[in-house]
Order: sequence, then C-alpha cells, then structure tokens
Amino acid sequence: MTPAPLRALAVALIAAAAIAVAVMSRAPAGPPPRPAGQRPTLLLLTSLPLVLPEQFTLKGSGSPALKALETRYRVLPISVTEPAELGKGRILLMAHPLAQPAEDLVALDQWVRGGGRVLVLADPRLEWPSSRPIGDPLRPPPMFMDTGLLAHWGLRLDAPDQPGPKTLQLGGYDVGTASPGELSGNCPISKDRLVAHCRIGRGRATIIADADLLNADAVEGAKHNLDALLAELAGLEQR
Repeated sequence: MTPAPLRALAVALIAAAAIAVAVMSRAPAGPPPRPAGQRPTLLLLTSLPLVLPEQFTLKGSGSPALKALETRYRVLPISVTEPAELGKGRILLMAHPLAQPAEDLVALDQWVRGGGRVLVLADPRLEWPSSRPIGDPLRPPPMFMDTGLLAHWGLRLDAPDQPGPKTLQLGGYDVGTASPGELSGNCPISKDRLVAHCRIGRGRATIIADADLLNADAVEGAKHNLDALLAELAGLEQR
C-alpha cells in the first residue's frame, strides 16, 4: 500500500475512534458505588430469583441485579409489607412481588404516606422463565398482583397492545425490555408510559411497568438496565 492510502486509512481510523469516544462520553455514568459503611438499607420484596436461584447450585447465590444493588445498598429481603418489616428501612424495592394481604397493603400505603420511598416493578406480562411448576406458590406470578394498590394511588397498569421486546427510556438510559406494560393515571408518566413518579403524602413511589429488565440472562443490554435501576433508586432518594 502506498503512503497516501496508508495516511487515508490512518485518518479514517482516528476519526472512527474519535466518534466512538464522543458517543461513549455522552452515555450517562451509572451511580457510583458507596463505601460499605455509607450504604443505606434497601428493603427487597420480590418473587423473582434475585437473592437465591430456583435450583440449588454450587456456583454461589446472588443474581447480577442483586450484586448491582449491593454496590450502593445494604439489601434486606422481606416477605411481607407489614409494619414491623417496613420499619427496618426507608427505601423499598418491590420487584414483581407475590400478592400482599389487604392489611399489609394498607400498612404499605401508610408507610409511604409517612415519608417512605418505594420503587415498584409491576409487570403485566412477565416473560421471566421459571422451573417451578404452574401452581407452585413460589413461582413468580405471570402478571403483577395489584389487588388495588395502583388504583388507590391513581394509576392504571395495562398489558402491552403489541407484546414483544422494546427499547425504552429509564433513568436516562436506553433499556431493553421483553414485553413491557403501559401506565396511565394521575401521576407524572414518561412519554413511553413505562414509568410513573408519584407523590404519596410525604413519601414517593416510582412505578415501572416491567420486571423482565432485571433478567440479565435474557435481556439485551442488561448492564444498562441495572445502571438504569440504580439511577431510578438514586432519584427516588432525592425526591
């Protein structure tokens, strides 16, 4: 190759690298890890295999989502939203939980109105695979078991008109979702209807119409999904 073509190739490679750097520099940086002693308690209520896998394994426990959460929080799993459990923290992540008894939903509502912060992943069409048989009480439900909570907060959750993977905005990131739902109602809601930010008394509630975004094994771009989740939690702390 003659010197002129070599110079042209070098210029093209430098230009391509500059474009790549510029694109990367525009991508939002995820919330940084917190020192262990500065991590607040994050209550976690979920039916998803985030803390322990469904099947016994010698490879260790803890999903990528849990590991991401533990960079900024002291994660404390709970099984119900009764007052004694909610009193252990100020921030709650409800990731597609099992149905809660009516009295515990009342306790949750009162906890939020008193200043609590909750992020709810409410999926109307969960695509997360499970090895548990249908009917197993520990199997994640196929849809968010609302039982009136969202309606009480002035929201409506609908299944997607056209199920299938989508790329939507969450926490300043483009995130991949398997089959997200749609929110409507009285709270401020994102243009793509994925996220609602509600003021409930002295507290705050963020509702996301998807839970499959936490499945790092199945969703494209899962690293951005987890950064987006951390960004939403960070924003919830500040609201």
